[in-house]
This record gives sequence, C-alpha cells and structure tokens, in this order.
Amino acid sequence: MHLGNSEDPNAPMYYKGFYHMFYQHNPLAPVFSDIMIWGHSVSQDMVNWIQLEPALFPTESFDRNSCWSGSATILPDGKPVILYTGLDEPNRHQVTVLAEPKDVSDPLLREWVKPKNNPVMVPPNDVPFDCFRDPTTGWQGQDGKWRVLVGAKERDSERGMAILYHSDDFVEWIRHPVPLLASQITGMWECPDFFPVSLTGKEGVENSVNNASVKHVLKSSFGGHDCYVIGTYSSETEDFSADSEFTNTSADLRYDHGTFYASKAFFDSVKSRRINWGWVIETDSVEDDIQKGWAGLLSLPREMWLDTSGKRLIQWPIEEINNLRTRHVTFDRRHLESRSNFEITGITAAQADVEVTFDLPILEENPQILDSDHVDDALLFDRDSSVRCVYGPFGLLALATGDLSEQTAIFFKIIRRGNGYSVIMGSDEKKSSLRDNVKKSSHGTILDIDPRHEKISLRCLIDHSIIESYGAGGRNVITSRVYPRLAINEAAKLYVFNDGTNGVTMSSLEAWSMRNAEINSNAI
Repeated sequence: MHLGNSEDPNAPMYYKGFYHMFYQHNPLAPVFSDIMIWGHSVSQDMVNWIQLEPALFPTESFDRNSCWSGSATILPDGKPVILYTGLDEPNRHQVTVLAEPKDVSDPLLREWVKPKNNPVMVPPNDVPFDCFRDPTTGWQGQDGKWRVLVGAKERDSERGMAILYHSDDFVEWIRHPVPLLASQITGMWECPDFFPVSLTGKEGVENSVNNASVKHVLKSSFGGHDCYVIGTYSSETEDFSADSEFTNTSADLRYDHGTFYASKAFFDSVKSRRINWGWVIETDSVEDDIQKGWAGLLSLPREMWLDTSGKRLIQWPIEEINNLRTRHVTFDRRHLESRSNFEITGITAAQADVEVTFDLPILEENPQILDSDHVDDALLFDRDSSVRCVYGPFGLLALATGDLSEQTAIFFKIIRRGNGYSVIMGSDEKKSSLRDNVKKSSHGTILDIDPRHEKISLRCLIDHSIIESYGAGGRNVITSRVYPRLAINEAAKLYVFNDGTNGVTMSSLEAWSMRNAEINSNAI
C-alpha cells in the first residue's frame, strides 16, 4: 500500500488529471548520498502510482551537489512551478532554485527546466550556508504579492525560524525583515509548511485564502518530529499570532507521535481537501537496507482539517484507501476480562484495515486514584511501566505470532489525573521483531478525549512492516516501522487484548483484508 524507496515527499500537486508526487531519491543505492535527485510518480487516485523518469537532476552550478526538498505552486494562469533547495558548487551552499515545466501541455510534467536567473534566494548573512532550505508552497496576500517560507537556523544559536520572502512575479524574491515565526530552543527548522484551515467543517481551502473563516497552521520538522502550531495570520502586517509556542518536548502538537518526518501537504482542488504525506524512516541497519535494495517509505496520504475545538488538527486516511478493502469481518460486542485476548480471524492480518471501539465501565465508580501529574512521560507511554492504570493496557496486537513472541501492541491506558482522567495511546515495539539489528521504540501520546463521555476508538492500517494507527477519530496518530521475522504473510496474526486488572468491553470491531496497491515502474 505504501510508496517505497523514497525520502522527503516533495511538491505534491494535482495537474491536468494527475496527482504528482516527487521525492528525495538516490538512484544508485538505498542510502542517503552526496548526490540526491527528485524521483517522480503520478496517480489518478493517490493510491495506485506509476513511476516516471526522475524530474530533477543536479545539472547546474547552483544545484551541482544535490537537488534537495521543495514545493510546488500553481500560478493563477494554471502553470505549476517548483522551488527547491540546490546545493551549489563548489561550497555546497544551500540556495533556492526555481524550476518550470518544459511543456505545460504535458499532463505528466515529465521534463523540467531551470531558468538562467537561478538561484532565486541565497542564505542571508545571519544564517549559516548549510541551514537554509526547504521552501514552501507560495501564497498571495491581499496586496497580490507572493509569499514563501524557507526553513533556517540563526547563526551561532539554536534559534530555528521560518524566513519569509516576498515577490511580485515569483522570480525576484526579497526577504522580510523578521521571520514569520521563530523559536529559541528548537534548532534548525526543516521542511516548514504553512496553510489555512477552515474553522467550520472538513473542507480544505486554497493556500491564499485568508479571512475570518480560517486559521493558519505553521508546521516545522525538528528533533525527529513534525510539530505544528495554529494561529491567526495577517498578510497586511505579516503577523502570525500562534496560539501556542514550540517547546521541543512531547507537549508540542505533532502530526504523528511515531516514525514520521519531513511531511508535505497540498490543497487538492478536485475534492477541496488538504492532504499530507510524511517520510517513514527505516529503523533497521544500513546493511539491511542495502540487502533488500530499497529504503524509506511515504506514509499513506492523510486528509487534514481543524478539530471543532480549534485546538488541533484531525487526520484521517483519504477515502480512496478504502478501495483496497476486500474480505470483511465484523465481531460483536465482547467483554474482555483481565489479562485476556482473542484472535481476529477471517482476514489477512499482515495487510489489513481495522476499526475498533472500546467501552469502559463507569469510571466514577472506580476508587483507584493515581495522581500522575508529576510522572515522566516516558513512564506514562511505556506499556509495561509500573505506573498504575485504572484500565489498560488494552488494544490490538498487530503483526503477531501465535505464541506472541513477536507482536506490536497499539494500546490504551486510562489513568486518573487531577479531577478527571487521561487516555494514553501508545505503540509498543519492544517485541515487534526477533531480529537484533532493529531499533525498537515505544511511542506514546495523550488523547484529547474524556473517557467518561466518549468511546475510545482506534483505526489501524497494517501493511507488513508498517502500522499507521489513528486514535479517537484521528485526533492523534502513531506510525510504527517494524520488521517482524516470523509474523509475516500468512503467519501474521491479529488480536484484541486486555492486559489490565479490570475488564473492558470491545463494543465494535470491523476489519478488512487489503489488496496491494499498483505501484508500476515506467508504465506510461
């Protein structure tokens, strides 16, 4: 189901009947190299993809040492343009390069040219030459001028920032005196993104929309995570007033609390939605990657919109993913006693889509109280931690063997906190593989729900060695990159489990086998 052998997703867009995805790619080996190019694939549904010839190669003095990440913008006349990061010759300075289609009538956009006035941006004096990259999609302000952001870090400090540039023609760019947003504690901001979201409903809006019906999201990649803030933006004053600050801790709003980085979103004009992809990094060894001949995956495309609370984004797999569903099973309401599990049969557990909800007995009647306000997050998010739970851990055991020697647990824990309850969502990879040369992590987050008034829901998309888990209807997401040795293909099993001391009820479960997406090489 996932698009493989790629790093950062670049410049997603829709053009003349095709969705385009570009990505960082080394054509010679499954490792990051000194010379990176832009791979290129197209699709008509963002699920099944056709691989084309690479779109951008290092060919000029301004990008001789690599073509790094960037974004696409559709100009008012319908012409797409790309801004990307070039590593110049001979010093490997990071500069911003403009590329245009050689033939705008070609819906596949197979060839790109680089005008002679490149580069269009160079690192400012207060920014190191190797900390200036990843230009965003452009947007127009009320004055008609174009704006883009470039990720950067201030010289001799850990101040990460999104530098703002203006242009009348998308060719000549002038730096705005102050960053759109900055943080003193994050270090370099990679792969920034900036876009409006509607205050009402799921519908996405085009990048230049800015009125009382929207707020804006600014996302940055740092510390191994894609973090974001929501705020109010004025193009007249170039003021972005964020509702929170980046803290470089687990308290930051994150697109994903697992293995997910360098994401790129775009506005899908076909169905008026905002769609995002992330890079799912390998967590095995370089030797393993070389042996299998590829490395890096793109996540499944996710639709994004603003939660009704206005405090966070909701993410959900695009509806086209459902077209891969085949065999379907449902399981009726079932009570799970303490330390019990049961197997979900009738589907291919190695490649599945699972939706499950849980009910808890009335929490107010439970006398267990845990004041966990001062408990370290690592303990809260650890499935096996000694922190006592009112309920849990309970959830799914995916990519599991019959004896559970291999398993990846996507779990919930309910703890008492202050006058209420917190719902912990986690992914435990400690038993995900019997292989030794694999990084096995525990990922976790606190769901923004009150379990006294909402059922606990989970959707997991399982694809052999990757699990994307959506909690509480997409309020929080955890992507796990795992490498089972035994729980593969027909040997993989799926269980619902409850390891807690108190019983819980699985109120509903639906699961589907998933067929392979079509990923073809040079089929056009």
